[in-house]
Amino acid sequence: MDKKKVQKIEEASKNVPEEVPINIIDVLMDENNKEPITLMDANGKRLSFEQIAVIPHNDKLYCVLKPIDKIENVQDDEAIVFYVDETQGDEPVLMVETDEQVAMDVFDEYYDLLDEEQNAQKNKNKPAKK
Repeated sequence: MDKKKVQKIEEASKNVPEEVPINIIDVLMDENNKEPITLMDANGKRLSFEQIAVIPHNDKLYCVLKPIDKIENVQDDEAIVFYVDETQGDEPVLMVETDEQVAMDVFDEYYDLLDEEQNAQKNKNKPAKK
């Protein structure tokens, strides 16, 4: 590669902004965020997820995420429960909830919230009685 090309590449790389650490809680709580959430697995592979819900449960913050990328042993119509872990370092991280009962409790709360929302929508759309 000639010297001018190398110089141009070096100059361009200086103009690339550094990655700013993103606080996952801010991302989860941003109602306007429609972007996928990208996490790294234990092998360093990036996986993308669609955010389904954020559920506070037993003094912890959980989220239900649906994989966009194919994950071994996870069906296309399944979602995964994660919890926010603030003990891993400077920034909070998402960890898969491995306690099946806790995950089911979080899903139950999610389904209850869906039912409440659907009932509210039905009542909103009912014509007023005269």
